[in-house]
Amino acid sequence: MGGAMALTLGALAYPGMLGLSKVSTAPDRVIANTQWGPLTESDRDFVVKVRAAGLWEYPVGQIGLQKGTTKGVIEASKHLVDGHSALDTTCRKIAPMLNITLPNIASPQQEGFVNTLKSESGKKFDTDFANILRMTHGSIFNTVAKIRSTTKNSLVRALADQANDTVLDHITVMEKTGLVDFDQTLFQQTTPPKLPDSDLTPPPPPAGQPEVVLTPPPNATSTPVDIDGLTAGNGGGGNAAPSPSPTVG
Repeated sequence: MGGAMALTLGALAYPGMLGLSKVSTAPDRVIANTQWGPLTESDRDFVVKVRAAGLWEYPVGQIGLQKGTTKGVIEASKHLVDGHSALDTTCRKIAPMLNITLPNIASPQQEGFVNTLKSESGKKFDTDFANILRMTHGSIFNTVAKIRSTTKNSLVRALADQANDTVLDHITVMEKTGLVDFDQTLFQQTTPPKLPDSDLTPPPPPAGQPEVVLTPPPNATSTPVDIDGLTAGNGGGGNAAPSPSPTVG
């Protein structure tokens, strides 16, 4: 997979203040030049965002399969597990290629969503499930589009393509439950609460901790990006010359 890679900086562990709303102070700053194109702060933060989303939405999908009381919620739960396991496979494959450290647990805010849904049942669960997930997917949709239209890194671009399809699918299945309160959801989506960065930041994994893997379901229909095929004609053999070191501010 990919051969040698020319990174101009050390390990790109995301900093402690990397939140999931405003993720960096200089999003366009190039932090590494790789054989797949320059990597900016926004690129790195996007990979972390996608990983963190799966770390809470995948278990919520599993909860929905157990607690959902309508066909729509059950179907939406299947899509969460299926889609995020495939996205996670792509994230875990490209992260070491780009020297990005991935979290093993979601942010405190995201874990709060999981705990809320764990404590609920019946109609309350179904309704909150559909509205929380419609709100969070709607919030990330614009971020995916921006990354897709601006990144110069082919690996990040491929992840954004996959994330775009997955997020749109999940928005659609949430709406098909018939439980989404659009006025409330769109208000929460466009007017999020002002939380401290610590609530919005997935903590870095302790040194040596095994990487959490989101296992695809037996009947998976979503597929990860074919990174080997993507990189075969794009420096995949490790023959690309290193790019000049970026100026770090």
